Amino acid sequence: MEKITVAIAVFLGLNTFAQSKEDSTQFNKISTEILNKGKAYTELRDLTKNIGHRLSGSEAYEKSVQWAAQKLRDAGADKVWLQEVMIPVWERGKESLHIQAGNGKWMKLKMLSLGNSEGTGGKDLAGEIIMVKSFAEYEKIPAEKIKDKIVFFNYPFSQSYIETFKGYSDASAYRSTAASLTAQKGGRFAIVRSLSSAFDDVPHTGAMRYKDNVAKIPAVAIGTITADELENLLKSQKVTAKLNSNCGMKGEKLSHSVIGEIAGKKDQSVIVVGGHLDSWDVGEGAHDDGAGIVQSIEVLRTFKNLGIKNNHNIRVVCFANEENGVKGGQQYGKKVKEKGEKHLFALESDAGGFSPRGIALEMDDAKRNQIKSWSTLFLQYGAYDFEGRYSGTDVYPLKDMGIPTAELAPDSQRYFDIHHTEEDTFEKVNRRELLLGATVMTQMIYMIDKNW
Repeated sequence: MEKITVAIAVFLGLNTFAQSKEDSTQFNKISTEILNKGKAYTELRDLTKNIGHRLSGSEAYEKSVQWAAQKLRDAGADKVWLQEVMIPVWERGKESLHIQAGNGKWMKLKMLSLGNSEGTGGKDLAGEIIMVKSFAEYEKIPAEKIKDKIVFFNYPFSQSYIETFKGYSDASAYRSTAASLTAQKGGRFAIVRSLSSAFDDVPHTGAMRYKDNVAKIPAVAIGTITADELENLLKSQKVTAKLNSNCGMKGEKLSHSVIGEIAGKKDQSVIVVGGHLDSWDVGEGAHDDGAGIVQSIEVLRTFKNLGIKNNHNIRVVCFANEENGVKGGQQYGKKVKEKGEKHLFALESDAGGFSPRGIALEMDDAKRNQIKSWSTLFLQYGAYDFEGRYSGTDVYPLKDMGIPTAELAPDSQRYFDIHHTEEDTFEKVNRRELLLGATVMTQMIYMIDKNW
């Protein structure tokens, strides 16, 4: 009996070794194909330079829909289709912010209205600035001292977190709630310190939201240097702010997410890989999230070019409206539920086109441990961290349905320097880093398709 047990153990060990060697060989083929022949970088240049930023509801976004559909066809998708989705339409228009210290001259500040904010209707809206450093500090101020004032929420992006997404998550509550908190005490508009890891004068936009039954007043962001200078002014004198903006919601319109897939040889269960096609209306939306779009298309192209016989449907989803509504992700999840489509796994890339460091996993421990058992295969490609327990915003509806979801986790140190700014341009993306991310994504989809 002991000899039989030993023989079985040896057989299993050799079989595992053979499988690992086969997978390692396939990983190398994927890497060689993408790093030498990958088109993600040139396609990102095309998307960002010939279409540019792609706010939901804009003419540029509609151009990007047709662009993505054609790129999926070019990549070898067996079928490509557009998924209808109603999206909110927000427009920025002209805007300006000035301050006056004491009785001095008005000084213009660099600023951006926050996404989904209402404006001033093209009229000047002015008042004295009151600065607070935290929600706790704001709560202590009585409403009569806020009434008709402008509240400056000067909460800094924490530099203490090594994982910068934690710093972003910590500070993002100020961006999303500043307007409604100010309105609840009768303030005229809110100014927030940008959610930026950089020390520069670049304002960051991003979505905010209004609470129910609260006046919809404007909210704007300023860069970190401007925020520090404004804080210093406020220490010694009264400062007045004057905002003039034309932004606001313009209802809804019918738009589309873009979907392409290659059919499985074994069954029609679906493995999703994707990113969001829209961006904010500043910069070029290169890292956020043009990178995720072209990487996802690269996954499909690589399967076709290498002749990998996928067992399940490999589906690329270019989601609509992640930035200011997540309507594309919600609609996709709704349709999956209505059709009863079986989904095995969903991987999103929405954290920039920097060097891959791992993949975050949101699933049960059995699935997580199985994926982690593959980790040595990924090491030479720069991916080592499979400990994160989160996934992309667009695949959350799938997560809520019990489907295992994940997100590519690139090096995050530079991402929030440029996130949601005019600095998010093609020139900030490195070809090798972008393609390595696509490589790791393709390798993960290959392993999921083979083993699940």
